[in-house]
Amino acid sequence: MNLHLIDGTYELYRSYFGAPKTRGPGGVEVGAVRGLLRSMIALLRQKEVTHVAIAFDHVIESFRNDMFDGYKTGEGIEPELWAQFPLAERAAAALGLVVWPMVDFEADDALATAIERFGKHKSVERIYICSPDKDLAQCVEGERVVLFDRMRDRIIDEKGVHEKWGVGPGSIPDLLALMGDSADGIPGIPRWGQKSCASVLSVFETIEGIPEDVDTWDVKVRGAKTLSENLNVQRDDALFYKKLAILRRDVPLDETLDDLKWNGADRVALKEFVAEIGAERELDRVTKFRD
Repeated sequence: MNLHLIDGTYELYRSYFGAPKTRGPGGVEVGAVRGLLRSMIALLRQKEVTHVAIAFDHVIESFRNDMFDGYKTGEGIEPELWAQFPLAERAAAALGLVVWPMVDFEADDALATAIERFGKHKSVERIYICSPDKDLAQCVEGERVVLFDRMRDRIIDEKGVHEKWGVGPGSIPDLLALMGDSADGIPGIPRWGQKSCASVLSVFETIEGIPEDVDTWDVKVRGAKTLSENLNVQRDDALFYKKLAILRRDVPLDETLDDLKWNGADRVALKEFVAEIGAERELDRVTKFRD
């Protein structure tokens, strides 16, 4: 079997900025959730999609905000987008998907935990992480656990991670710590851009493995002396940022692998929901109902 793990927060953002704005019968903006609903139905219509779960950031703040004041918050999120998060969770549940609404953890942590737990099952042939997010690239393993960029219909396996980011999956947290990640509020280390990070980490793999003495660096990188000096001054900061970037794999998820099997949509709940958002035509595209 294949397991499809969906980054619901990414899907909703993508729909919000990519789908037309649409008001539901009650006058509320529902364009993003309608786009997500169509996207999920399209995924579920594929025969190879049998076991599915979707994770959302039910709140934006997580345990990482307790660790670092500068970590991302819900500040700046457009109200019309934020108001659709509860609707998105309801849409996914009505479709019969296992939904993980994260509060203390982030959606990415739930997906990483699911990979850790369910990837051990011999019956799981491949795990598709339905997101192109580089944070989740740290979970990629060979050709068995892959990123699935559904918008571009592109698979990113371990070789693809190397090609796209210049490092292997295990070095992604180090890459994010050094170069920074504005989306998550990780500032990074001055002058460490993606190219310099990739060049250095392709040799030393981890921040811990980078020698303090630049003269021992067996790598050609522009501005090596400055990079080394900046890292040596902020090495503790870099290691802390790496800790922020590492996804947790111990989220308390209640479901078993069997629970993730998609048995069809909830006809009553879905019928009520699509009427609420003015998307009744989507019912005809659903291939299977539980009843």
